[in-house]
Amino acid sequence: MNRWRTIRYYAAGSVLLPIAAVWFWREQLWPAGALLLWLTAAAAIWIIADRKEQALRSERAQAALETKAIRMLNHHRHDWMNELQVLYGYIRMNKPDKTVECLEKIREAMTAESRIAKLGIPSFILFVQSFRTVTNAMQLQVDVADDVNLAELPLNGEKVADTLTDLINAYRFGVKPGGGDAARLTVGLHRNETALLIDLRFEGELLNAQELYAKCRQRVKKSPLYADRLEPDMLTAALRADLSR
Repeated sequence: MNRWRTIRYYAAGSVLLPIAAVWFWREQLWPAGALLLWLTAAAAIWIIADRKEQALRSERAQAALETKAIRMLNHHRHDWMNELQVLYGYIRMNKPDKTVECLEKIREAMTAESRIAKLGIPSFILFVQSFRTVTNAMQLQVDVADDVNLAELPLNGEKVADTLTDLINAYRFGVKPGGGDAARLTVGLHRNETALLIDLRFEGELLNAQELYAKCRQRVKKSPLYADRLEPDMLTAALRADLSR
């Protein structure tokens, strides 16, 4: 418990003293005046402490966000340095076919990241881009069509993004530990004229597929999405959100 919250509680509890004074000296006026002044002072202290606590909470959230972003950038920098070292090696060995293949791989990765960055929901973009920094048990691949921007579609993009975040985390915490190679979850987002279409494909072992199935069905019910297909083994799923104008 931080000190500003403690101050708030002490300020609230302190009003018991003038209340007791009013009770003991019921026939006199000064306890009522003291109570009024005390309540005013306690309320002022409560408001100041509450604002300080909110500012502190905001600072901590900002610091956590900055740390997460820095960790994400460091991982991306490390990945790109590895790719560039491989490319440099092919160039030095005069292997044009391998060089072109490596460049094409880099181009595809950059295109995929660019499409993720254009999803329109900053919190979801950061979640996807930083996912590799929070777990080694499951790899996440998000394939986005070039015409998908959740913030611009005629639906509640924030709720769709929150649902996808919860579903991805449900898979993440549902992965069976110690299964050898890391599990892999692929999430595809594309659209047609009438709906946003989301496909999920999981490769790996789950602790309890039935429990994950129940959690996902329950989560989808509370969102703009509904399940076209949701298999009990949770290896594949197809979700849809209508684009109603």
